[in-house]
Amino acid sequence: MNAEIITIGDEILIGQILDSNSKWIAIELNKIGISIYQITSIQDDKQHILKAVREAQLNVDIVIVTGGLGPTKDDITKLTLAQYFNDELILNNEVLDDIKQMFAKINYPFTEVNKNQALIPSKCIALKNGYGTAPGMWFEEGGKVVVSLPGVPNEMKGLMAESVIPKLKNTFKLPYILHKTILTYGMGESMVAERLEDWENNLPTFIKLAYLPAYGKLRLRLTAKGDKLEVLEEGIQKEVESLVKIIPDIIEGFDENETLEVVIGRLLRDKKRTLATAESCTGGNIAKIITSVPGSSNYFLGSIVAYQASIKINELKVDERLIAKYSVVSSQVAEAMAKGIRKKFNSDYAIATTGNAGPTADLTDETVGTVFIAIASENGIISQEFNFGKPREKVIERASVKALEMLKKEILKNK
Repeated sequence: MNAEIITIGDEILIGQILDSNSKWIAIELNKIGISIYQITSIQDDKQHILKAVREAQLNVDIVIVTGGLGPTKDDITKLTLAQYFNDELILNNEVLDDIKQMFAKINYPFTEVNKNQALIPSKCIALKNGYGTAPGMWFEEGGKVVVSLPGVPNEMKGLMAESVIPKLKNTFKLPYILHKTILTYGMGESMVAERLEDWENNLPTFIKLAYLPAYGKLRLRLTAKGDKLEVLEEGIQKEVESLVKIIPDIIEGFDENETLEVVIGRLLRDKKRTLATAESCTGGNIAKIITSVPGSSNYFLGSIVAYQASIKINELKVDERLIAKYSVVSSQVAEAMAKGIRKKFNSDYAIATTGNAGPTADLTDETVGTVFIAIASENGIISQEFNFGKPREKVIERASVKALEMLKKEILKNK
């Protein structure tokens, strides 16, 4: 069972807004066994909409359209779909009553423009919108479905959850789709693929493997699809167990809620330990990652972004002579920063980063991409040198991930 998502709006195509609707819809459809064949973003243009829907129906069973259902003249989706289905707009009194009641609740005047929202194609089933004035529209023809939804995210989500998903489940016999994500750190995609070659070649036909690389980390996603849930669950579990035996040294967690920052947070909380960071080249990114975890205030004390040498000297008490002798991009300065932030915040652990993120090397002799990371604890200070290459974004992200990897190892060493 395949679906295509079509988002309508010039604001998407000129980069004014990000198309988050497609991502959300894709996730929800996948949960009920519907695979996404294609996602298309198009203009607010009648011919473009007609062409996109026509082509989508040639390829898929379900077409989900979002956008262009407002009361103004530039919102043309409703009229265009009426033309596509050789239909006409009629006043739907049930929709009209819903709109009037909504306006009455908020004490807002009802106008003729708002009345236009109750004009819908006669062949469609109106889907009640409890969050706005534009109803969703469900068209069914030749065993295929076209659903039109507002582009406003909260309205679209409400209609999907309350009307579209239940109706799709009742209309189609849907398969099961299961995903299992394995999070790995510290090894590139090609090296991991080489280690997994024999295992991957022997996967059951109903299980597929996808490599999802990012700076400093790699997600391995196993996807199983079929009609028997028990078979899929057993198959996924068996392959995960095999995978763990092949690459135990780089696996950090499972699924999206087992990221490195989540694991570190759990370790710190369980051991009743605290953390502080002193960041130069990473510019506060490590602190941002750590605090993205709910409840991180239980173990994360705070951070100083010591971008300039004067801040390293005045706030972290890094000796000026150390900087003069080794430069700010050095293991000596990284270790001094870690020691300084740990003392200043009285934390159990501290992370410090200093390096050249690029595009220039500023006043140091080190090449762009060079980063020194230090971890301080009651057992002392360790530091390592890395070269993460270019561009700047890559250096910052990889340095942040590597710092967390180093921290985790230190926490596990300190019983």
